[in-house]
Amino acid sequence: MGILLGILAVAIILGIAFLMSNDRKNINFKGIVVMLVVQLLITAFMFNTKIGQIIIDGISAGFNKLIEFGSIGVDFVLGGVEVGDGGVFFFNVLLIIIFFATILSVLTYLKILPFIIKYLGWGLSKITGLPKVESFNAVNSIFFGQSEALIAIKSQFHNLNNNRLYIVSASAMGSVSASIVGAYLGMLPSQYILVALPLNMFSALIVSSIIAPVKVSKEEDKVDIQDVSNAKSFFEAMGNGALDGGKIALIVASMLIAFIASLELVNWAFGAVFNGFTLQELLGYIIAPIGFLMGIPAGEVVDAGAIMGTKIVTNEFVAMLEFSNMINSVSEKTVGIVTVFLTSFANFSSIGIIAGTVQGIDAEKGGRVSGFGMKLLVGATLGSMLSATIAGLFL
Repeated sequence: MGILLGILAVAIILGIAFLMSNDRKNINFKGIVVMLVVQLLITAFMFNTKIGQIIIDGISAGFNKLIEFGSIGVDFVLGGVEVGDGGVFFFNVLLIIIFFATILSVLTYLKILPFIIKYLGWGLSKITGLPKVESFNAVNSIFFGQSEALIAIKSQFHNLNNNRLYIVSASAMGSVSASIVGAYLGMLPSQYILVALPLNMFSALIVSSIIAPVKVSKEEDKVDIQDVSNAKSFFEAMGNGALDGGKIALIVASMLIAFIASLELVNWAFGAVFNGFTLQELLGYIIAPIGFLMGIPAGEVVDAGAIMGTKIVTNEFVAMLEFSNMINSVSEKTVGIVTVFLTSFANFSSIGIIAGTVQGIDAEKGGRVSGFGMKLLVGATLGSMLSATIAGLFL
């Protein structure tokens, strides 16, 4: 029964994307089917095979070791600061971002990441039939943040029509930055976060390819990727990464303060008007029907829907913090589905980030992104739902 409901959820998600499509006649259904099959194979391999579990455990152990190294640096600077038993989120989670951003910057300077991304993007283009720029951007978005991924293809922006612009923007919104994955691992189970990374990449491409189909000639299908690293030496790369990581940590902390405080204000207002009813509860009831089809048990679907809704109106960090307090009281299936859903940048604030980045690259195209901002958010949210549903089929 759960599998049938999951298939129905996939059909509804893709059906909504189809209704939103700009050009239904040119949808590449073959490429979409191929990507869906790849998603199913990846999830089955990672969740249901010993080798897959070994790979997840190995990657998770690697991340945890990096977190340990990062914690040593944090302790050196803040070791004398007295904190409570629960620690301080900024110290224990957010400051780890600095070390991860440094590693990412060094790997970029050494041309290791660009090499990996280039050939993964080439392979993705061959498998899915998508243009090279869109494929590269999708892979690049797994490693870098929304802004950095788009900046890396800025030399190609003159070739991007509205549909191609939608796809690269959707890939940026449907992904997460590798520099903050370590922070996510400090809140939610690693196996679901790690599986979410490739699933969300494919889901963003599937949904956006339905909403905004693209066909390009061989002459247009060229990629000239600009190196996002401006470092001239190894140590400059380390310094740039550390500074970038510090900025990200402070930005995330500032956003958390603003969003959590604002959420409390809204809930207070809701409670005053609706006798204790909160915004999260309202969102929970709205999302509950599709959440049930995605595989969340009926008794948990309203609470889970509230978390998913919180992520959409605030950001993934706020939702993850709330969900981390719930994971011991809900089923493993709910934990997996919700965690995969949360592991993306699909929220209102991302519209501004992406539109602002594109505006800095090309003012005219930045205006276009702002124009389809809500459509971008809906598409990215559908992508997150698709990934979570696929994961739920194997839990």
